[in-house]
Amino acid sequence: MFTVARRELAGYLTSPVGWVIFALVLMLDGLLFNGLALEGERPTSEVLWWFFYFSAGVPMTASVFIAMRAFAGERERGTLVLLTTSPIGDGALVLGKYLGAMAFLLLLVLSTVYMPLLVMVNGQLAWGQLLSGYLGLVLLGGATMALGIFASTLARTQVLAAVLGGVMVVFLLITWWLSHAADPPLDGLFSHLALFNTHFKPFMDGGVHSQTLVYLPSIAFLALLASVRVLQARRWR
Repeated sequence: MFTVARRELAGYLTSPVGWVIFALVLMLDGLLFNGLALEGERPTSEVLWWFFYFSAGVPMTASVFIAMRAFAGERERGTLVLLTTSPIGDGALVLGKYLGAMAFLLLLVLSTVYMPLLVMVNGQLAWGQLLSGYLGLVLLGGATMALGIFASTLARTQVLAAVLGGVMVVFLLITWWLSHAADPPLDGLFSHLALFNTHFKPFMDGGVHSQTLVYLPSIAFLALLASVRVLQARRWR
């Protein structure tokens, strides 16, 4: 499993696509931080709130493009059969791919930490809000990465995997609006499914909710379990 994870991480670090994703994320984050978070004279807590507001799109968007190559890329290169017939279980294979992709995503997320630290130039940093915000980014990235891995097991090409992963993530984002249009009890269900509004916004204010600590890892677990089942079904096809 760890061999697969190291191989996956090395693939991202040596691929031009990985560094293009890295550069684009840092560029967009820097522009948004300078244009939105630092606009006017705002309190430190409000600057951090805006930083995490637009930074939430980093793990959600990047994870879709990072995970698309996990299995769809192997299928395109013709190496998936060799990988699935190696002496490693499907569960360990999926988990290894996930850990390698998450390691790259963590490097990506942590590379943005210099931006909120700039607040210390003219003010004091709320460390609790900073830590809770980054915890939320990691949990959000873990959930969306697992959805991307699941999409990659279903798709035959990386482009289709990115589209499927994006559709899954977008659905879990727009459920917030669906909750306002639906009648009980569906409104409560849709509201609880909302990745951003219900489960990430508390982290932006420095709070950590137990329901989010359960929900986001549960999404990741179910998506990875579904990925294992897809591989097992195709193994016996």
